[in-house]
Amino acid sequence: MAEAAKEAITAAAAAMSLNTDSPSAQTVHVYVDDEVGIDDKQTPGTEDKPYKSLNFAAYHVDTSSRNITYVFHTRKSPSAEKWEDVSATALKKAKKGYEVALKKAAKEAEAAARREEEEKQREAARKALEEEAKSIVLKQDPSLPAAKSIKLRDATASRGQRVKVSGWIHRLRSQKDMIFIVLRDGTGYLQCVLTDTLTKTYDALTFTLETSISIYGVISPLPEGKSAPGGHELAADYYEVIGKAPGGDEAVTNIVAKDADPQTKYDQRHLVIRGEQASAVLKVRAGVLRAFRRSYEELGLLEVTPPCMVQTQVEGGSTLFEFDYYGQKAYLTQSSQLYLETCLPALGDVFCIQESFRAEKSLTRRHLSEYTHIEAELAFITFDDLLAHLEEIICRTIDYVLTDPLIAPLVKELNPSFTAPSRPFLRMTYEDAIKWLVEHEIPNEEGEPHKFGDDIAEAAERKMTDQIGKPIFLTKFPVEIKAFYMKKVPSDPRVTESVDCLMPGVGEIVGGSMRMDELDELMAGYKREGIGAEPYYWFTDQRKYGTTPHGGYGLGLERFLAWMCNRYTIRDCSLYPRWTGRCTP
Repeated sequence: MAEAAKEAITAAAAAMSLNTDSPSAQTVHVYVDDEVGIDDKQTPGTEDKPYKSLNFAAYHVDTSSRNITYVFHTRKSPSAEKWEDVSATALKKAKKGYEVALKKAAKEAEAAARREEEEKQREAARKALEEEAKSIVLKQDPSLPAAKSIKLRDATASRGQRVKVSGWIHRLRSQKDMIFIVLRDGTGYLQCVLTDTLTKTYDALTFTLETSISIYGVISPLPEGKSAPGGHELAADYYEVIGKAPGGDEAVTNIVAKDADPQTKYDQRHLVIRGEQASAVLKVRAGVLRAFRRSYEELGLLEVTPPCMVQTQVEGGSTLFEFDYYGQKAYLTQSSQLYLETCLPALGDVFCIQESFRAEKSLTRRHLSEYTHIEAELAFITFDDLLAHLEEIICRTIDYVLTDPLIAPLVKELNPSFTAPSRPFLRMTYEDAIKWLVEHEIPNEEGEPHKFGDDIAEAAERKMTDQIGKPIFLTKFPVEIKAFYMKKVPSDPRVTESVDCLMPGVGEIVGGSMRMDELDELMAGYKREGIGAEPYYWFTDQRKYGTTPHGGYGLGLERFLAWMCNRYTIRDCSLYPRWTGRCTP
């Protein structure tokens, strides 16, 4: 090596403050610290400014000088007891590893540059194609028969004739010279196939999910081996885009992604309900309501519509939504029961399907602040009559739902294992339930064995119901844990003629009772609960002007649906659910 080069190395070593043993036989020490080191060409590699990785150090330190001996030292962190010397073999391996990594990085950079260039070319080609597509204008073929506008529910009946269908692009798939669109209009789904010029317009090249569109063509059965909604598809001959939905970051699949958190999905509920499962639940909901109304009509009950703005309580003052009503204190109704009772002498047995409101600050999956309440009152009945009626209305309604040609397939899709409950439902008194919970070592909320008088908590109640595995009529609850108007059992005044209907997987879906029919008993009930009787004068009068034994119940529609549709939370069974902190959209 030339003398100048030797001097340069020596000078460089001195400048980097590296250790040297003697001018004739120099030793340069290079340090590597996995924790605090820095891999950079400007790093000197000294003990106080080490490299981070041995691979980097081995590659960047020039060890070719014959007069300099390089010694590499490593440690995991400054807390290590000492520096470890690196063997020549390990050093060679480290250098080789870095060289391989460099080559790999170079190849990856080259590939990335190539991909970027290809993407630029594709983007340029796409834009050129779009510009060319803007010049294509579709026109209907005047030689074709006039198209009949139909809803997708009528697709099967409209096979073989030219139709016009309108809806939203639910699914979209493109391939060479063909575009497959699954159209949705709320009444059904239909696969539409676009070919030839129909696929070359600017609209076709920029189709997005949820775009609203009208498509013209003929519906035909699919050949054997092919599948699509309804077993048919529409061969399109013309279409009109009505409202183009955004793509990119604003695409519906980005706004309500499948893995989005629940709160985001509830914020975007207006988009979520366009999905197949959410819309199926809402369709089942409509079918269940139809079935309940049909059952009530056949059983001779008349539908009435009580008010939602009231000045009385039914289920306790702590869950009332209070508001100012022209200077007077008023509430959103907790239940329409009291009003239904007043209808009995005038209209006979009655029912209503109304919204009820509970200001419960509960965030469980089975509570809502606003829910659909199916309530009924029946006159001249016994407690056994009430249980028989409840069993009949539930089973009859379910039978109608499961034989509805439109709704039954949706229930099957949502809950394949659902079957109608068998009769009779299991009868179990509250006292027997307490014994069952103790025997099965299911404690109360304080972690202690259940005892008579406990208000059985939701978790314990559901565990019992799920283990028994069948519908239960849980009856005869203690007076202290039930509402003021419930009739006491004549043979055991500790308990009431009350009932909760419990279903596996969801718990209570119905609560009911016989009502107090004696004036003195009702007045004592007001007093026991600390309720002033005056605001209830119209309810009290039912015991004054021709009293009668009577009873009724309330059924929470969303809980019923959660059971039938196998939904984890009843929130998914409401169009726009409301609970503590949620009043949007």
